[in-house]
Amino acid sequence: MEIKTEKQIATYGNYINGEWHEPAQTLAVFNKYTGEEFARIARATKEEVTSAITNAHETFQTKKLSPYERYEILMRAAEIFKERREELALIIVREVGKVLKDARGEIDRGIQTLIASAEEAKRIAGTGVPLGQPGNENKMAFTVRVPVGVIGAITPFNFPFNLTLHKIGPAIAAGNTVVLKPAEVTPVIACKIAEVLTEAGLPAGFLNIVNGLGQEAGQYLLEDDRIAMYTFTGSAGVGRHIKSATGIRRVTLELGNNSPNIVHRDAPDLDRAAELCVTRGYINAGQACISVQRIYVHRDIFDAFVEKAIKVAGSLRVGNPEDETTDVGPMISEKEAKRAESWIQEAVEQGAKVVFGGTREGAILQPTILVDATPDMKVVCQEVFAPVVSIIPFDDIQEAFDHANNSELALQVGVFTSNIQIAMQAAHELHFGGVIINDVSSYRADVMPYGGLKNSGIGKEGPHYAVQEMTEEKIVVINL
Repeated sequence: MEIKTEKQIATYGNYINGEWHEPAQTLAVFNKYTGEEFARIARATKEEVTSAITNAHETFQTKKLSPYERYEILMRAAEIFKERREELALIIVREVGKVLKDARGEIDRGIQTLIASAEEAKRIAGTGVPLGQPGNENKMAFTVRVPVGVIGAITPFNFPFNLTLHKIGPAIAAGNTVVLKPAEVTPVIACKIAEVLTEAGLPAGFLNIVNGLGQEAGQYLLEDDRIAMYTFTGSAGVGRHIKSATGIRRVTLELGNNSPNIVHRDAPDLDRAAELCVTRGYINAGQACISVQRIYVHRDIFDAFVEKAIKVAGSLRVGNPEDETTDVGPMISEKEAKRAESWIQEAVEQGAKVVFGGTREGAILQPTILVDATPDMKVVCQEVFAPVVSIIPFDDIQEAFDHANNSELALQVGVFTSNIQIAMQAAHELHFGGVIINDVSSYRADVMPYGGLKNSGIGKEGPHYAVQEMTEEKIVVINL
């Protein structure tokens, strides 16, 4: 699977037709905390990407797995992942910079995603269609669901295990083949996924992996008409490019958010609300599309909430992600940390105030709390994707709803209230893919439908819902 260089650095090529192909060109993968190179990956050429697609296309046309075979393979893979939990978690810590306890949590979630996908393999079904109009007395109709074909999956750096399984698991469960292009800065865990699925019995050709740069390998995927569907998680800009390049082919796009969270004066537990808003703003160093970013707090409890938020932030341990006690590790790169730092400085120049954090050392940005931020500041109106939250007062709930809706991004929103009328009003008036009551925007159960509105995406994830996206519904009419 891997080749050792003279420095004993593992090198991962492209995985095509069940075999690892030694790369002609490679890219370095760095430990995000130490900055040391710990692996290398292939820099796929157009010919290699084409070869992977050809193999996936031929496999789809010539090989079939029954629903129960798909179920068994995915369940066996889940068991192997359980056995290798610590090894896989440490890979995530090193290539993402995610703290160890969160990396373990991601492995656990990914296993459950795979189990849910396996269960869906046995549940794919159409529906009966009544033909009650005149002239149809001797006809019956029903629908069937069939796999779409080759799926091009492009995955992000921030949750490279669970989000990859959110694409591969349902795709295989539905009977498709997959060509996966993982993020070039966090590709090793995806290569381990291929290793485990092969060990679990997935035949050659059902999963191919092409490593490399997004603008190269990812673009080559977009240019091949044999791919029937694309599933992508990443930035809105890249999502827009994928949508424009793929024409009428299917796409599922899971894009960004500048997640608002509303804390009304009747929040059932202010301490809990403050703890959730702060800690979920900093998990994975704030690099999650549903990380808490904008916190709208009723003016009657604003000062108390800010005080509690500062206390929570001050209790967090920042540093080495391999340390069991660390809460916040480095961002994905020093470049991104500098970018977030510049947004904070710009906000301060425009009138915002840092009440906690705001400093940077290398790729580590200290958890930051801002007040006096305004809607036009980047830290509010754009996706900060860093451990930065802004706490903003409001006077009435409609004002808070208006502030939350004032964005082209609309993935999920959190609302804390003990008033059922406000909760139901939020469900109807907040224009987001998910409205979470008495929890934060970052809440996600992996079996629930997950997807955004506006510029936050198209389509739904969650194994059941992804299988619907990854299958086509056909109508069958029988003249009796």
